[in-house]
Amino acid sequence: MSERPRKRSFATRPADPESWIKASDAPSTRASADAGYSARLTIDVTSDLRGRIKIAAFQRGVTVTEMLRELLAREFPTIEGDPS
Repeated sequence: MSERPRKRSFATRPADPESWIKASDAPSTRASADAGYSARLTIDVTSDLRGRIKIAAFQRGVTVTEMLRELLAREFPTIEGDPS
């Protein structure tokens, strides 16, 4: 029988764990448009509603994310004096 190839790990651990932990505090390499968003919002919607949302975003020439961010910002405006 042939021997199984040795399983490769996904990533290697750094030699210095402290630098690895502190590296997570470094700025993200994402586009600057996403730099202000630090939380993910998960909602449950029906497949039908999800389809309607995607079609509406496509017709408006924006992504679903952009459209929903604008909607939420419009519905929940920043209140003066709010700590956010």
